[in-house]
Amino acid sequence: MIELLKNKFIQLFKESPCIVFAPGRINIIGEHTDYNEGFVLPAAINQGIYIAVNRNTNDTVNLYSIAYDEYYTCSIDEIDKINIHWVNYILGAVVVLREQGYALQGFNAVITSSLLVGAGVSSSAALTSGVLYAMHQIFSLDISRIQMAKMAQQVEHRFAGVNCGIMDMFTSLMGKENHAIQLDCRDLSHTYIPVDLGSYVFVLMNTNVKHTLASTEYNVRRRECEEGVALVTLAFAEVQSLRDVSLDMLSACIPYNSVIFKRCSYVINEIARVSAAADAMVKNNLTLLGTLLFQTHHELSTLYEVSCKELDYLVHTVQGMEGVVGARMMGGGFGGCTLNLIHKDFVHGVIDTVKTSYEADCKLDFNSYIVSIGEGARMIPN
Repeated sequence: MIELLKNKFIQLFKESPCIVFAPGRINIIGEHTDYNEGFVLPAAINQGIYIAVNRNTNDTVNLYSIAYDEYYTCSIDEIDKINIHWVNYILGAVVVLREQGYALQGFNAVITSSLLVGAGVSSSAALTSGVLYAMHQIFSLDISRIQMAKMAQQVEHRFAGVNCGIMDMFTSLMGKENHAIQLDCRDLSHTYIPVDLGSYVFVLMNTNVKHTLASTEYNVRRRECEEGVALVTLAFAEVQSLRDVSLDMLSACIPYNSVIFKRCSYVINEIARVSAAADAMVKNNLTLLGTLLFQTHHELSTLYEVSCKELDYLVHTVQGMEGVVGARMMGGGFGGCTLNLIHKDFVHGVIDTVKTSYEADCKLDFNSYIVSIGEGARMIPN
């Protein structure tokens, strides 16, 4: 993949590039808690976005995507939002950098990916984070990785229309090999948790149901959480977010059978599960970790209502299978992948069984990936 990327860059721009890699991520647990100022437990993975890039001298931005076989060019002084989604993330990164006073010139870039778009492994965050890291490198900008994560979040909000939290970008930039990140999304304090799974592995199972978060109910869920906080603060003025709310407080302020109660109670429970899961990983209690994953999926499906029939099918199919200790939907929802914790000796048998039943019953292709935990955004030596 890297050789293909380099060769295409040389073909287009007649010079050798720098190569930047920015990983996708899994989120072990802590779904939809980041924009509620809660905790998350993500990890960077060994698949991601590759960017071949160099500065040029003509103040143009020249972009090519291998995956889409698309070329785009514009003046760096005439950037505007357009209807080509992969280009928007790159242009958005340039706009945010320049607004914050960083001097950029024109540049050339070729992009390719080993990530599945729409599978819930944060391909968009990896792209935006990778572009910011590439600009930091080729223009010698003085930007910390946490600053880049905040900038990447702005790009998602303004150029993609997704009012997301910071978890995905933070993980792509701050990932550490063989470690998860226990991240406090209120103040971005974080702790690296060793990922020592022993005889177990994380496996992604892809529904091949594509989601576009901006056109689903992702933003609706965020508004519902904000409505819940507003109601609770009428009685508890100290509350700033769902991070500060207990189930007792919620029950005192919001009718138990309401949609808002369901949404908020899921978030409160999930924030507590993140701490329990991190403790389980430190103590190498994978049975407990697996139980927490199943609990998260059940509530994402029934309380937060961001699952879909295909995700539920995959989780229900593996539950109780020999060698499987946990599974849940992962990502914003409405499609994408499930995250499964499976003993190595049973992985291929589980995958074969699930593939056969899923393709027969759901009439969709099925694929799966064993993931390993890698480093955050970095330069790839030529």
